[in-house]
Amino acid sequence: MSFPHHILDGKKAIKDCALDIYIQNPMKMNLMYAYIFLALAIVLEITGTSFVKDTEGFTKWLPSIICLVTICFSYYLMSHVVGSIPIGITYATWSGLGIAAITIIGVFKYNQIPNFATIIGLILIIVGVIIVNTMSDIGMR
Repeated sequence: MSFPHHILDGKKAIKDCALDIYIQNPMKMNLMYAYIFLALAIVLEITGTSFVKDTEGFTKWLPSIICLVTICFSYYLMSHVVGSIPIGITYATWSGLGIAAITIIGVFKYNQIPNFATIIGLILIIVGVIIVNTMSDIGMR
């Protein structure tokens, strides 16, 4: 397969290039693109989850729509990621980084300050995500 040079014509953003390459050859998503999709899925999950409290039980339309759309698109991206990265590693990364980010957002957005034990737990989650991603044999499959 030759590289699709037409996607680098300066008219598309880098994210569009990655998506175009994947769409043209969905069975050959390499690990780099899988991690790009995972990063986008994590950002969308964090965005959606950060609006859950604002929905007030899904009675407020705008935060509810933001929440639902971003989380659905996050799962859509994850459904493609698990073809290249094992589902356990994908979910551990997605949820672990999401938990840490939402805690930080909670501090600034809702003034929810975690106690010392929570901070230690979050550090352990982040260390666990790093270990799972660096010590696994994903590229060996």
